[in-house]
Amino acid sequence: MQLHFSPSMRSITILSSNSNNGGFIDLMKIKVAARHLSYRTLFHTILILAFLLPFVFILTALVTLEGVDKCSSFDCLGRRLGPRLLGRVDDSERLVKDFYKVLNQVDTEEIPDGLKLPDSFSELVSEMKNNQYDAKTFGFMLRAMMEKFEREIRESKFAELMNKHFAASSIPKGIHCLSLRLTDEYSSNAHARRQLPSPELLPLLSDNSYHHFILSTDNILAASVVVTSAVQSSLKPEKIVFHVITDKKTYAGMHSWFALNPVSPAIVEVKGIHQFDWLTRENVPVLEAVENHDGIRNYYHGNHVAGANLSDTTPRTFASKLQARSPKYISLLNHLRIYIPELFPHLDKVVFLDDDIVIQRDLSPLWEIDLGGKVNGAVETCRGEDEWVMSKRFRNYFNFSHPLIAKHLDPEECAWAYGMNIFDLRAWRKTNIRETYHSWLKENLKSNLTMWKLGTLPPALIAFKGHVHPIDPSWHLLGLGYQNKTSIESVKKAAVIHYNGQSKPWLQIGFEHLRPFWAKYVNYSNDFVRNCHILET
Repeated sequence: MQLHFSPSMRSITILSSNSNNGGFIDLMKIKVAARHLSYRTLFHTILILAFLLPFVFILTALVTLEGVDKCSSFDCLGRRLGPRLLGRVDDSERLVKDFYKVLNQVDTEEIPDGLKLPDSFSELVSEMKNNQYDAKTFGFMLRAMMEKFEREIRESKFAELMNKHFAASSIPKGIHCLSLRLTDEYSSNAHARRQLPSPELLPLLSDNSYHHFILSTDNILAASVVVTSAVQSSLKPEKIVFHVITDKKTYAGMHSWFALNPVSPAIVEVKGIHQFDWLTRENVPVLEAVENHDGIRNYYHGNHVAGANLSDTTPRTFASKLQARSPKYISLLNHLRIYIPELFPHLDKVVFLDDDIVIQRDLSPLWEIDLGGKVNGAVETCRGEDEWVMSKRFRNYFNFSHPLIAKHLDPEECAWAYGMNIFDLRAWRKTNIRETYHSWLKENLKSNLTMWKLGTLPPALIAFKGHVHPIDPSWHLLGLGYQNKTSIESVKKAAVIHYNGQSKPWLQIGFEHLRPFWAKYVNYSNDFVRNCHILET
């Protein structure tokens, strides 16, 4: 930038350099009147220019940086910088604000009837061009399309949950085949009917120096995995005694499997519910009512969508309700665990196992845990951060708007897990746990299942209240049937992994990356397994 005085001192010109052609741009020219110019006036003029020139330089730099080096006048500079200096906005910003205003109007008004919606965004753009829609019409169409897609996604999610529920509740063809073939084998093969265990080993069934496991199931394949994994993971398999309890229809097939596939040196006993003299109607009247009550059976076996207001229900809540309506929850086989002290009167301490678990570590140290006079050694499920499994308190299982629940229970009390429990049967026999369990089941039946919905755990949480001894969580890892993101490292470290949830490892809906931990204990070379096409995945 240069300051140039004319020889006559009648004009002063401010020149700015031009980087493109190496010359100068005539930025400002000031003319002075023709009368005599005193040195005093000249001094004042130069002084004023000294203050102005830095600002002119800054404005010129801004213009240059924005790529407007062809702008060679203050008029152009004013058009460029004026709106910014005066706090004005350009047309694009004003257009955006106007569009926001239109969207707010669209959000508060009803969508016009008969509005034809395009099926895709490209169709929407095409119609906008062809029909010259105004901004408000565009807003209505956009809102209607989004609401339509949201409804379709929601309906698809509920349909997926229903299909998953039916898949989880059904018996896979291969497992059904296995049961039928083994039942047929029981009737035709004397070896399949041989006594379990052999007569000389019968005294060991009540020997408290052995480690007694109790497994209640009607799934032969699942039972084989539990028993095999326990024996293979044990440091002292010769000390293991398994008491497998099943229903009458599965008994022959279950007996055939373990008769034809012994797990020596461990001992396996298979008994049907019908073989326990203690299990009479007089001793289990409430459970008899649960199985035969028409309203209860309809709740668990009926239409799970009828009467449900899906518009006010989240998919997660709906999934929880479906899980609570699994037919297994009204099965006597599922409630059998509450009668263990009576079914095994000569045993002092046992480990109870669900059929959807895998044992990966020697469990003999469980018998050395001091329960401190408590009945039930279990992993608490309120100490984790995940929402599905390890953050459960009583409020997650009970309806605290019911007066009886609100009066007797604390919503913040920590829940615990079924599936791998150490039961001190001597301590249990001194309590009224069974009576408490029956009493609360009756109350829930009277209230039309309004106190709780989910099967056997809620009444057990009440019945065992004050009788639970927490054990280290590493003994029992839950949630492999719920959480697809279960840590593989956590799975490898756990003593027992539990596929609780709908995605059982023997189902097609099981999680593929978690299935191998279960499948490695399936004998795929077994003739019955191969003939029923239970194939390794």
